[in-house]
Amino acid sequence: MPHKSIAVDVAALNKKYRHHSATEVLQVALKELAPRKIAMVSSFGAESVALLHLLAISDNTVPVLFIDTRLLFAETLVYQADVSEKLGLKDIRILRPTRQSITREDPYGALRFTDPDRCCDLRKTRVLQEALDGFGAWITGRKRFQSGTRKELDFFEYDADQNKIKVNPLAHWSAEDIATYMEENRLPRHPLIDQGYPSIGCAPCTSKVQPGEDQRAGRWRNHPKTECGLHMENQVQSPIGERA
Repeated sequence: MPHKSIAVDVAALNKKYRHHSATEVLQVALKELAPRKIAMVSSFGAESVALLHLLAISDNTVPVLFIDTRLLFAETLVYQADVSEKLGLKDIRILRPTRQSITREDPYGALRFTDPDRCCDLRKTRVLQEALDGFGAWITGRKRFQSGTRKELDFFEYDADQNKIKVNPLAHWSAEDIATYMEENRLPRHPLIDQGYPSIGCAPCTSKVQPGEDQRAGRWRNHPKTECGLHMENQVQSPIGERA
């Protein structure tokens, strides 16, 4: 069951700020949720730089949590370092699954083939859960247009698994909004975008997307899996049911 006070807070935030801009929602989150302690979680993927830039100009001291699964593209690791330096982000926290856990649960690196959900749990979900223990809220770059399961995404959510508030400042942005923002602010593009990767995760589980395909079609191709486990789309909604 959701923690009642947190669920009520989420409902109130969505009701009050449902017509506000991404920048305003982010700044509200940083101000009003500061007592809970807040961090941003970023994959430094294809669209991540837009929200990272918004954070940098709002408060570049907010912790940014980046999960290195030990299976990422080399280009993502280089891009992460370059973007962090360019934007002047002061508190980048690189999270990795321990060598011991990998040796114990995925010694041959084949778990992604036999049980991709367990692989994501080992390399991402548990790693993030541990890192978020000291925070009461976290910021994500999820957007409604990314998939059908996100089409009603609110600015603020109650994260039942973590018992925390999740903030989605870019929920209403379109792919065109992101592209325009990146161009106007001269933000660096992930090098794999031009190679046909509009959505970028771990190298073994990400393939190129063909023209006309959904932008996330290259994630876990030929498998019913659509989420890595960090963002399960059956989040408990606020009791009031407000929609931004």
